Amino acid sequence: MAGSKTNRRERIKKGIRKNLTGSVERPRLSVFRSNKGIYAQIIDDTTGKTLVSASSSSKDFSGSGNKVELSKAVGKLVAEKAVAAGISKVVFDRNGYLYHGRIRSLAEGAREGGLDF
Repeated sequence: MAGSKTNRRERIKKGIRKNLTGSVERPRLSVFRSNKGIYAQIIDDTTGKTLVSASSSSKDFSGSGNKVELSKAVGKLVAEKAVAAGISKVVFDRNGYLYHGRIRSLAEGAREGGLDF
């Protein structure tokens, strides 16, 4: 038996993170998906600090619709905050999730908001 979904995602995540790091010039846009919401952080791995974050459950988020539409709005919000902080180029970390559905929608929203990856 191959194990659970979370074990599979952790294995994939380790393989991705081995080759992907965020720097001062290109921080890492990390995505976490739960059943209720979606969360995005822009992280500088050299210092280990979160530079910008946005989620569908934060106070400054006002979106409605299904989960895919909420993901796109969160992507636009994180891009908006990043551009205001002076960040334009990032490395996208899908965190072991398939690039499909909500993850893809968040990435498209971030690109529309002005992030380059």
